[in-house]
Amino acid sequence: MENARPNWTSRFAFILASVGSAVGLGNIWRFPYIMGQYGGAVFLFVYLAIILTICFIPLVAELAVGKITQKECIGAYESVSPKLKIIGALNPITGILISSFYFVVGGWIINYIVLGFINPSVNDYAQYFTNFTQNPVSTCVYTILFLFICIFFTARGIKKGIEFANNVLMPLFAVILVGLIIFSLNLPNAYQGLEYMFKPDFSKICPQMFLAALGQALFTLSIGMGALLTYGSYIKEDKSITKSAYTIIFSDTLFAIMAGIMIFPAIFSFGLEPNSGAGLVFVTLPHIFSQIPHGNIVAIAFFLLLSAAAITSGISILEASVAAFIERLHLSRMKSSILLFCIVSSIAIPASLSFGVLSSFTIAGRGIFDFLDFATSNLLMPLNTLFLCILAGWFLKIKGKMFINNEFIAKIFDLGLKFIVPIILVFLLYIGLR
Repeated sequence: MENARPNWTSRFAFILASVGSAVGLGNIWRFPYIMGQYGGAVFLFVYLAIILTICFIPLVAELAVGKITQKECIGAYESVSPKLKIIGALNPITGILISSFYFVVGGWIINYIVLGFINPSVNDYAQYFTNFTQNPVSTCVYTILFLFICIFFTARGIKKGIEFANNVLMPLFAVILVGLIIFSLNLPNAYQGLEYMFKPDFSKICPQMFLAALGQALFTLSIGMGALLTYGSYIKEDKSITKSAYTIIFSDTLFAIMAGIMIFPAIFSFGLEPNSGAGLVFVTLPHIFSQIPHGNIVAIAFFLLLSAAAITSGISILEASVAAFIERLHLSRMKSSILLFCIVSSIAIPASLSFGVLSSFTIAGRGIFDFLDFATSNLLMPLNTLFLCILAGWFLKIKGKMFINNEFIAKIFDLGLKFIVPIILVFLLYIGLR
């Protein structure tokens, strides 16, 4: 049993882990296709406005709640009132539901890495992707394999598991991403992709775009699932939360934009549609890779990049629940990891089958996979963030001057935490539920 609360070995280790949590499939897989669905540059404009203003406040608040209480999600809320522990429990529950569809995508990535080595000459990737996702054995096996990889590092703890994984995978991620950007920008007509990304058409703005942008921002920053609260509880007293929050947002936004610069020039270079949805990474891009010399090498590099991002984020999602099991159920880290493995598997397997044998099974008109994505990104994460702001602003009474030297900005932070962000979240939740 683990009684002592672990700590990060250094501020750099915490920053790297937090950036690893933020930079994941949300940047490379989800951000480009959401951006494609909502008109490109105009979505980027709305997204940047939200992530740089609205999301900064709950990001600081979530890290601060973890650091101040030195407890996992449930304990942090319970420290204010025993009645609030149910609300705190929504965080690890959200994390479990997110991981249950997130790891399905992680399984797809592993499959494509294997495909790049054994069969790089696939002709019709749309048909291949359909056949693969409808294959109950392959999808389940790869989903469980990806879950096992993430739970392996989580089970090893902070220093030997989480820090080690981020120290290796994040630099690898950055190197491969830069290489692929250079490759993409040298394709014919690459400028059209850049124009699509950076020349907004404001006539395409709609209320749903704001909800989608908020959901994407919360998803990619890991706000509202307990990951950053848990990571914050491992911070020693000498760490600056505000500087860390700035670094996380800057790094996450930079990687999202870099991902777009990598993907959209390639799409436009080959005359394909940018709004091809969730299959953008698994259908459109492999089709592009297949048409260039040594494309299988580029494809393998891309999916290795994607796997590195997915693993670091997957670890952080699992850690919130593992920490809750350790402290609430008084289990060892290993037993907590095994328990979580079983729980996530029981949901992830049906989610992986929702494109095949369970495709006819729907929840609120959506397949299992799509329902988990919508319910967590557009409902639970904004709801958890709303509760977080209320807890931090009204119960723990966190003040901006605790973190921000500028008195004016500190007052804006207080106003945003107590009033502005909660009101915006309620409004966007109302739009999402209509």
